[in-house]
Amino acid sequence: MAGAGVLRIGTRSSPMAMAQAAHVAGLLRAEWLVREVEIVPYTTSGDRWTGSLAELGGKGVFVKEIDRAQLAGEVDVVVHCLKDIPGDEPLPEELELTAFLRRDDAHDAVVSRSGVRLKDLPEGARVGTSSVRRAAQLQALRRDLTVVPMRGNANSRLAKLDAGECDALLLAVAGLRRIGMAERITEVLPATSMVPAIGAGVLVLQCRRGDEETVEAVAGLDHALTRACATAERSLLRTLKGHCASPIAGHCAPKDDGLTLHAAVFSPRGDVVIEAFENGLMHMPEWIGEAAGHTLLDQGARALIDAIPHP
Repeated sequence: MAGAGVLRIGTRSSPMAMAQAAHVAGLLRAEWLVREVEIVPYTTSGDRWTGSLAELGGKGVFVKEIDRAQLAGEVDVVVHCLKDIPGDEPLPEELELTAFLRRDDAHDAVVSRSGVRLKDLPEGARVGTSSVRRAAQLQALRRDLTVVPMRGNANSRLAKLDAGECDALLLAVAGLRRIGMAERITEVLPATSMVPAIGAGVLVLQCRRGDEETVEAVAGLDHALTRACATAERSLLRTLKGHCASPIAGHCAPKDDGLTLHAAVFSPRGDVVIEAFENGLMHMPEWIGEAAGHTLLDQGARALIDAIPHP
């Protein structure tokens, strides 16, 4: 850690990311794990870019630049949304995911200007999302709706909705809560009809390997069940060789004395859906993800994944 016991937390500079970092700082102080915390914000090229993320290299652009700052010793801990960490490439060997915070709500939400639920939106209504996963499942549910590409942080998307650029948005429940906008939620979509993103609702704390003082300070925030569920989901993603633009969804949750994973792959328009359900013990999350992935591949998932090129 920096001098005088100050723990420096690196994060993106968006309102949501800053709220997440402040939440982590509060947890560390509340648990008396550290005394002094400094939040160090970074504006990444992904935050500045207004075009498609695929043109910039995918969602990994949000994490790689901050990772470089951590490797250079500018910050001690980095707060990442797990779903932003690429699943098709390993972490730099000098870094580790030290703590998986207790999972927030993993569901997706509808936010509509008129307060109308998804099933009641009029034919042709414009729904904003930049997610291939959300767009595919939306079209599977309501093929008569129009998907409008919508980039930017949650605040800017809400502003676009209010300005009339679309009739509704699909956003993460956890993200809306983190920026204090939960009251904007019109409807929370069940995971059975809108399977969540892999890693949805999970914040992770990343440290440098060998930085024992920092690792010890944050390791107490690790939540074993969340780590196990997230590990199963990430194992699924690796097995499928998926990337940030792949139409893949997966959500793992506790069931009885073990875990259950719901995995799905979609065609871009949502007219083809391949699903798998896998159960296993909590100490075998890697196996659960691999088994679900192989079940999907046996049903033809490779063709759906390869239909969308890697960014």
